[in-house]
Amino acid sequence: MTRMFTAKTLALGLVAAGLLTAPALADDRPGPDWMPIEGAVRALEGAGYSGVRGLEADDGMWEGKAVKDGRSVKVKVDPHSGAVTEKAAKKAEKRDRDGDDD
Repeated sequence: MTRMFTAKTLALGLVAAGLLTAPALADDRPGPDWMPIEGAVRALEGAGYSGVRGLEADDGMWEGKAVKDGRSVKVKVDPHSGAVTEKAAKKAEKRDRDGDDD
């Protein structure tokens, strides 16, 4: 009886854990209404970025890295509108711009 109860409890726990993580995983895959990855690359290039790499679905956006004005930056592309958001420069490039190591 205890063994059967333990097995059922374990099975229910695994199902519950799967249900709780499912929404998080859904944001890491392109939705059916998203522009294709090629469209995200075109949006970035149209906004003046080049060298686009590592583009992937993450948190409901296309995210990756690109080069603009000679610096490497992290970028996000809205999968519906194609709007581009620049996140942050790499630490090494920040160090080069301000002359220190922070």
